Amino acid sequence: MSERTITLTTWSLAMDSPAELVPATAPGPEVRIERAEVPSPEFSRFLYASVGGDIHWTDRLGLTRAEWLAHLDRPGVETWVAYDRGTPAGYVELDPQDDGVVEIVYFGLLPDFRGRRIGGHLLTVGTARAWDLASRWPGRAETTRVWLHTCSQDGPTAMDNYLKRGFKVFRTETEEKPETATPGPWPGA
Repeated sequence: MSERTITLTTWSLAMDSPAELVPATAPGPEVRIERAEVPSPEFSRFLYASVGGDIHWTDRLGLTRAEWLAHLDRPGVETWVAYDRGTPAGYVELDPQDDGVVEIVYFGLLPDFRGRRIGGHLLTVGTARAWDLASRWPGRAETTRVWLHTCSQDGPTAMDNYLKRGFKVFRTETEEKPETATPGPWPGA
């Protein structure tokens, strides 16, 4: 039996100045965004698996607790979590490089919170926190660029949200890859 493949397109997007950020309207006082200041592999894995389970996020599922902690405990790595009336609704993870570039490594909402105007606000706050990241980490270079990538398997409104916030596509890549089942949020969530 031959393996089924899919065509996957990945877009890399960037913002080169904090002035390029176009803020989304905040959804209301019931939604707040807070930094998870204590590295917690369990909480980060919950967010990762719950947000990415239906859109094929699998690259971190095999990490051990020690590997999660080693990543999260690096200076400058930050996780910002959106809460809707106390319930985690989504997150954005920032990963700074030594040259002043900050990558938005992961961004998204749990399925039940999509389509409720939380994503634009979370991306706005996460991007703003990427731009001022050095103010929270002494010795870290000032941010000169914020970038992220999205792909054809991400949610249908992801690209539109990035473009509306002011990100611009700087690279597009297409590849054939094996089709994998969507793991869903439950395995290991």
